[in-house]
Amino acid sequence: MTIDVPRTLSQGGLLALHHGDDVAVATRDLQAGEVLSADGQDVTIRGAVPRGHKVALTDVAAGADVHKYGQVIGRATVPIRAGEHVHGHNLGFEEGHRDHELGGSHTELPVPDGPRPTFQGYRRADGRVGTRSYVAILTSVNCSASTAKMIAAQFTPQVLAAYPNVDGVVALTHQSGCGLVPSSEGGRLLLRTLRGYAAHPNVAGLLVLGLGCEMVLTEQLTTREGVFVGMPGVGTPPPPVDPVLADIPADTLVESLTIQESGGVRAAVAAGVAAIQRMLPVVDERRRTECDVSELVLALNCGGSDGYSGITANPALGWASDRLVAYGATSALAETPEVFGAEHLLTRRATDPAVAERLLDRIEWWKQYTAAGGGSMDNNPSPGNKAGGLTTILEKSLGAVAKGGRADLAAVYEYAERMAPHEGFVFMDTPGYDPVSVTGLVAGGANVVVFTTGRGSVFGCRPTPSIKVATNTAMYSVMSEDMDVNAGRIVDGTATLEQVGREIFDLILDVASGRRPVSEELQIAGLTIGTEEFIPWHVGAVT
Repeated sequence: MTIDVPRTLSQGGLLALHHGDDVAVATRDLQAGEVLSADGQDVTIRGAVPRGHKVALTDVAAGADVHKYGQVIGRATVPIRAGEHVHGHNLGFEEGHRDHELGGSHTELPVPDGPRPTFQGYRRADGRVGTRSYVAILTSVNCSASTAKMIAAQFTPQVLAAYPNVDGVVALTHQSGCGLVPSSEGGRLLLRTLRGYAAHPNVAGLLVLGLGCEMVLTEQLTTREGVFVGMPGVGTPPPPVDPVLADIPADTLVESLTIQESGGVRAAVAAGVAAIQRMLPVVDERRRTECDVSELVLALNCGGSDGYSGITANPALGWASDRLVAYGATSALAETPEVFGAEHLLTRRATDPAVAERLLDRIEWWKQYTAAGGGSMDNNPSPGNKAGGLTTILEKSLGAVAKGGRADLAAVYEYAERMAPHEGFVFMDTPGYDPVSVTGLVAGGANVVVFTTGRGSVFGCRPTPSIKVATNTAMYSVMSEDMDVNAGRIVDGTATLEQVGREIFDLILDVASGRRPVSEELQIAGLTIGTEEFIPWHVGAVT
């Protein structure tokens, strides 16, 4: 699915996205009595309609399907007249039937003429490329979280000024690590996520910090090819591990300690500070080198979506994603609950039927998972999404998949699985909750994130930089200090989709080379955005 927004349509107040749609999108606040044109017909507005919301272009009978993007977004719960506001009061969720073609739709993405783009990155010993060079404090359990933050707090901007090639010392803390069965699904997810961060190419130095009696041992996080590296934790031999998941680059500096063996919190803080002080001069000696664009692993995510998301920011990001894929990079879509209803648009793009089947398997898992919790897949959209004009999960998903452009779907990964470089367009199974989703993508190796938002999500991410793209000019104007790109210009008529897509593509390369996006620049009272957003997905019982 591609969306082409003609510049001339943005001036009248209504935007029809596909010929024959039952609804159009209001590009400004509309008032009763206005006569507007969309899709070749005049429509009299019957009541106030907020910007980003939907207006009926034709009469729709109760129980009939309602179409947007040329796809079904729900069913009319009452008769709807042309010119009426279409939202939750007259449009309901109905899963309906979708034909799931298992591949067969191939899109050729030619490599553009001219020199190949490059960026300045950190070439790591395992062949991957980092876009940042951090020292990370990774906690094995929540019990060591406060101690990790105390250690990180010692490395103020004034201290780090002596190490200009170190992007920061970041404490990656979480709320788990004990009270779970390590071999359970939730235990495996947590371990895979922590190992993914430990081995991330943006982490040049690693301090693993534990309490000493937890179920997830520090030894499980600091192995290379099954061999423990760093300082011993609780003194027990490391359990068997999957070397593919646990493989830490040979040039990553690794130390580990536990609070109990260190002699308590104060002693652990002192030992942790000393360990990082040993790392900083070594990490600071590393330099960026020219790297091909194909070394990028891009994470695609959205949060606080609105009625403009599927018209402006998401398809513009899709353009940038396609350009990266054409050059041989990896670009990963995620948020499984937010492709439900549009998954048929992805399965038909699968390079192999098995890839399509794997996506459908994850969709089915989510149906059972939400039902077991007393909910359904239509619990999403959120109240903020609905205030922004999105009514059903079908409508939201159709706009969300536009982030993935038109490229073939090459692979489907489970949460936090390491993604292969140079693989093209892929999908990772994650929740729709933004920080949990991005945490999985970063654990999988994403070295740049692009995050689209219509309501104004103030998301940041470390150790991977996050570029934020606003879907509408009104929000961008209010929150410009938290946004990097204004895609609302597409509907305003001041830029085309391709122009904004190219701007995002160029910014990805600049940020990968060290330019700081706004979320990375922001620091108030010593606090930054991007550490509290590290939230591994918790699945299963806590005992």
